[in-house]
Amino acid sequence: MWGFVKRVWWIIRRPSTYFSLGFLTIGGFIMGIVFWGGFNTALEITNTEQFCTSCHEMRDNVFQELKPTIHYSNRSGVRASCPDCHVPHEWTYKIARKMQASKEVWGKIFGTINTREKFLEKRLDLARHEWARLEANDSLECRNCHSAASMDITRQSKRAAEAHERFLFTGEKTCINCHKGIAHQLPDMGEANLDHATLLPGGNAAAATELRTYLGSGSN
Repeated sequence: MWGFVKRVWWIIRRPSTYFSLGFLTIGGFIMGIVFWGGFNTALEITNTEQFCTSCHEMRDNVFQELKPTIHYSNRSGVRASCPDCHVPHEWTYKIARKMQASKEVWGKIFGTINTREKFLEKRLDLARHEWARLEANDSLECRNCHSAASMDITRQSKRAAEAHERFLFTGEKTCINCHKGIAHQLPDMGEANLDHATLLPGGNAAAATELRTYLGSGSN
């Protein structure tokens, strides 16, 4: 057995001694395809609603909140799944997001939100991180499906059309600044004593007050 292991090690260490350059080139090319295919398959498996809701923390909390919303069920039958809203479609941004989200494995291992009580206690912090991330990337995941250039504001309500023209089309605000709580329940904003702007790094309270006054009271 030891002799076999030693022989394999020597082959791995000096493959050119045992195999031709052509064989190594073709073999490397095939192995590259196999590796890339396996990597992308694994990536796509982790990029499904089934995978996202395979742990009870997500299935019993935020997924249940998503079901009654228009993003889950609507007259057109178009559903926004978990990765549609939390993972960019472009490959480079997708990989960066996956690397960022890998730390959630530690949360699973150590039971950070493994009970309903722990989840509710951490809800505000979780929401703040996600809102800040979406503001920083200009609501990239929202734009997986929604495009300002494709909006027909003549078919929107007067308030929505005016808000989009004034804040979205000018780049003054991004989607998440107004559309918090559209797929999941909002944290207790009153108890937190925080407004939309102060929930985000570098937020401007005066701008948030102006926006809320313009749109009307309450969170969207």
